[in-house]
Amino acid sequence: MIISRTPYRLSFFGGGTDYPQWYLQNEGAVLSTTIDKYCYVSCRYLPPFFNIKHRIVWSHIETVSSIAEILHPAVREGLRFLGFDDSEGVEIQHQGDLPARSGIGSSSSFSVGLVKALTGLKGGMLGKMELARQAITLEQEVLHETVGSQDQVAAAFGGFNVIRFFRDGQIEVEPLTLSLGRLAELEQSLMLLYTGTSRLGSEISKNVTKNFSLRSVELSEMHAMVDKGLNILSGACALEEFGKLLHKSWMAKRTLSDEHLQQYDR
Repeated sequence: MIISRTPYRLSFFGGGTDYPQWYLQNEGAVLSTTIDKYCYVSCRYLPPFFNIKHRIVWSHIETVSSIAEILHPAVREGLRFLGFDDSEGVEIQHQGDLPARSGIGSSSSFSVGLVKALTGLKGGMLGKMELARQAITLEQEVLHETVGSQDQVAAAFGGFNVIRFFRDGQIEVEPLTLSLGRLAELEQSLMLLYTGTSRLGSEISKNVTKNFSLRSVELSEMHAMVDKGLNILSGACALEEFGKLLHKSWMAKRTLSDEHLQQYDR
């Protein structure tokens, strides 16, 4: 049995500039960190003694005779993408420390974990960037979901990073090194709450990406905030400035959706 554990992430600055619709024309960057909450994916070849071919356990329990019958889109297409067929049955189980659709990159953490586990089941190994890119391909090109590229990279690499996206499609990960005192100060200044609400990120993203041409000024400003936030954390100024920049970033990001565009343009 193969078990993968991939972290969820918090994105501080630059979210929105990580969509290929933006960064392939303008470049992008994000400042993000992973947290100590995880997505777990386990998989194994199903013994041939059952009257089913595949067993998939998530919020549903699926017992099916072919990959084509699997309801979970990422599992169904992920198996095909990674070269599995119905000659050998598989069992895949998903567990998460936090609820899905809560804005912490859970879908991409699952995709990364799925790719990692299924590759391991076939006896393969992937480097961090290759793992991230395969998960990006699965979500953006195979599933045709409107998602960015930061969550997959964050889940594959882990840690506190600046992730930069370039016009030629290249992605670079710059680990952020802070003193233990500064890191403790930041952690003590942050609070993460579960509101009990959920939303489908890809649906919101469709709204956001179609407005990119109307909000290039805001996106460029959000891109610049990555280095501003980095300078605050790496410097000696009060972390209150980091909080003020977060608020400014959030107000800019709110203008990217249709609902707020209507209010903004009045």
